[in-house]
Amino acid sequence: MNDSAPAAPRPSGESPAPATPSVASEVDTPGKGSGRTIAIASFIGTAIEFYDYYIYGTAAALVLNKLFFPALSPVAGTLASLATFAIGFIARPVGAIVFGHFGDRIGRKATLVVSLLLMGLSTAFVGLLPGYSSIGVAAPILLVVLRVLQGIGLGGEWGGAALLSTEYAPKGKRGLYAAAPQMGSPIGFFAATAVYWALSEWLPKGAFESWGWRVPFLLSFVLVAVGLRIRLRVAETPAFAKFLATEHAVRVPTLEVIRRYPKQLLLGAGAIVVVYVMFYTASTYCLTYTTKTLGVPRNTMLGLTLIAVTVLGVATFVVAQQSDRLGRRRLLLGGAVFSLVWSLVMFPLLNTRNPILIAVALSGALLCMGIGWGPLGAYLPELFGTDVRYSGAGIAYNLGGVLGGGAAPLIVAQLGQTRGTGAVGFFMAAMAVISLLSLLALPETRHRELSEV
Repeated sequence: MNDSAPAAPRPSGESPAPATPSVASEVDTPGKGSGRTIAIASFIGTAIEFYDYYIYGTAAALVLNKLFFPALSPVAGTLASLATFAIGFIARPVGAIVFGHFGDRIGRKATLVVSLLLMGLSTAFVGLLPGYSSIGVAAPILLVVLRVLQGIGLGGEWGGAALLSTEYAPKGKRGLYAAAPQMGSPIGFFAATAVYWALSEWLPKGAFESWGWRVPFLLSFVLVAVGLRIRLRVAETPAFAKFLATEHAVRVPTLEVIRRYPKQLLLGAGAIVVVYVMFYTASTYCLTYTTKTLGVPRNTMLGLTLIAVTVLGVATFVVAQQSDRLGRRRLLLGGAVFSLVWSLVMFPLLNTRNPILIAVALSGALLCMGIGWGPLGAYLPELFGTDVRYSGAGIAYNLGGVLGGGAAPLIVAQLGQTRGTGAVGFFMAAMAVISLLSLLALPETRHRELSEV
């Protein structure tokens, strides 16, 4: 199969391109436009955003049910807490559409600054939110509003961060450079888990549940300031600057994605489903299941999760780098097959209550996630043309998140409660099959020039 695809004809009715001298000069500015500098900026910004996102998932698994849904039973409260977690995923495609629209029309940099502010501030304000005992039903309502804003912010984040790295990458190193935003996920999750582990270790249980859980959220005020400084210093990507200098911006990028790339959009979303399922089952549901059903101490589980996240980080970097040599699709297929097998192994290991085997179970799940996660930073952007790449990659990524990251924890929690963990394993395996079939219908992309699609 030919890896490259002919460029689609430019649609009529496009708006004229904005003036580009300032963009071009910014790209050429020393220190602002080097691929390594941009990769570092992309990594740091994404790590901050994922830290913000993951502290919510950890809090949802540990304390939010008691603070915001106290009138419900423990099981119902946990489901309600996870439902607020899922709402953020439903909001993410909206963020991908909105930020993708402006990212494909005015540039990657400006939209990433706004997404960082929206994501970071909505996260930080969760730390200031009174509980149900203070303001009643307004507390969970405000929690949902902040979670929606958080989801919209992250929905616009990943596509732009991935494009910063891929569109700056030297020839033959796109997978390596695209590892930068992908590494933001494990580092952000490690930081979020480490902060919660430290607070859980140092604070009495009552103090942790009354105010200690708020500290990771309030730290976001500091992280937003750091991330904003970094994002304001990066330049527009050369690929997009060149496009604006020679072409016309598409008027409605989302509609163009649907018209020109429907296969890539839907199958790209399907390809990422299993990555989300493995990660959020291991990081969110398993934390609830092991601490509340199996009786494993909370600090033990947080410590074991840190080990698994380390495996995720190493796997993500190594596989992303190897995708430049072995191909993205081949490694993604391998990750889907491994996930299919591990889905049936994970819960029997967890149910032993043995800390070593629990660490193996979680590490195996996040290894599956890392094998798929590493190449995606380059693979999804390579499926779409420059004029709609922000929208296409972002929407595909976040559509996969609705099923794999939003709905899956709720489905898994319900299955675990009513049918047992064996049913959970089969559900995860079914999600792996969806990703496997999607990838079989997609092409290899590592040899594509970004201007060819």
